[in-house]
Amino acid sequence: MTIALATLQNVVIDALEDIKGQNILVFDAQPLTSMFDRVVIVSGTSNRQTRALAKNLHDKVKQAGGQVYGAEGEETGEWVLVDLGDIIVHIMQPSIREYYRLEEIWGKHPIDWQAEQKAANEKAAPRRKPTAKKPISAKKSPAKKSAAKKSKK
Repeated sequence: MTIALATLQNVVIDALEDIKGQNILVFDAQPLTSMFDRVVIVSGTSNRQTRALAKNLHDKVKQAGGQVYGAEGEETGEWVLVDLGDIIVHIMQPSIREYYRLEEIWGKHPIDWQAEQKAANEKAAPRRKPTAKKPISAKKSPAKKSAAKKSKK
């Protein structure tokens, strides 16, 4: 079963955000290659976190009905590449990311994934009519009235 690119992209981003992936960037690879549609680059602060990001990504994609075609670099955790078919995910430690600068290769076609997710969430959320707020009345509540009457007696 294949899931739609937009759905897969949202699953990827959610999985990376779950494990506190940092500086997530999504690039449109279609103008540069026909092998895949998106490249995602994310930083993890340690070997342990990059491996956790890769594992969570693997699990969430499988749960969503997607397929993980392969993963490389999980042993060391410095740079883990996960192949999801339509999306390639690079999970890198900051020093490795700075050294290889993959953003320079793919950076001509960035995608504002946060705006895409916001638009998708707004589209999916049912629209509610704004409710008219009732004016606050100046009348005393019954408890206050009875207290006021007792004090007069």
